[in-house]
Amino acid sequence: MTTVTWITGLILVTAIFMALAYRRHPLWLWTSTFAATLSVVSVYSLFSPALLIILWLLFAAFLLIFQITPIRRNLLSRPILALFGRIMPEISKTEEEALLAGTSWWEAELFSGRPKWATITSLPLPTLSTEEQRFLDGPVEELCSMLDEWQIVRDNYDLPEEVWAFLKEQGFFGMIIPKRYGGLEFSALAHSAVIVKLASKSLTAAVTAMVPNSLGPGQLLLRYGSDQQKEYYLPRLASGTEIPCFALTSSVAGSDAAAMLDRGIVCRQDFDGKKDVLGINLNWDKRYITLAPIATI
Repeated sequence: MTTVTWITGLILVTAIFMALAYRRHPLWLWTSTFAATLSVVSVYSLFSPALLIILWLLFAAFLLIFQITPIRRNLLSRPILALFGRIMPEISKTEEEALLAGTSWWEAELFSGRPKWATITSLPLPTLSTEEQRFLDGPVEELCSMLDEWQIVRDNYDLPEEVWAFLKEQGFFGMIIPKRYGGLEFSALAHSAVIVKLASKSLTAAVTAMVPNSLGPGQLLLRYGSDQQKEYYLPRLASGTEIPCFALTSSVAGSDAAAMLDRGIVCRQDFDGKKDVLGINLNWDKRYITLAPIATI
């Protein structure tokens, strides 16, 4: 066999197996392809008899190890899994809570490499309710007409007082809070539509309305707060009596929540003129705290 023929055959075989890998074909097809390739090589005596014997023995070992599930698990899967278990660091408590906090949906399809597009195209498109559309066409449109981002960012370094008052009066800070607590009880689609509309006119106003509804304590209180906490805080958040801030970005960890060095210690101490108050003593260092200049909570 000439060198050119050998190289051509090697390239062809490599291309075939790369195609199998790219298309993620099942193991039985790999085995059949490998067997067919070896058969062609044997029939045309492309390799020496000794090399052919070695290749067939390797194929037999491959067949034995990979195609028989109990053998594959004991000889390969378990040792490899144990090795990765020793190499990989344990996930932190924060990472574990994040993993358990929700479910995977369309992103799981995307990362599978072969997403089922019919799954997402078959889902009905969400629509705004009449109330939500009315809010978008009314208060949101009016708020946009009040905003001058150049003046806000370059001259005043703040939203105008009338804008702050309008945000509170119209319930922009309570979009996700149920109506029984004084909120608007909007859908996620409506919340998104409002922020997108505001961002088209002023990023400052968009972030100001977004943080209390997405990063603020409203959602946490709804999910985990006691009835007493909900009754006290949610109406105040919805009306804008309380403005929350969001402290995430660390000077040493950026916005990686799992790498934060911050600590909170539950303790009792004198606070605000009161004795023996149960609370959390926080120890943290932040680079940015969204809405901190005007926050009350």
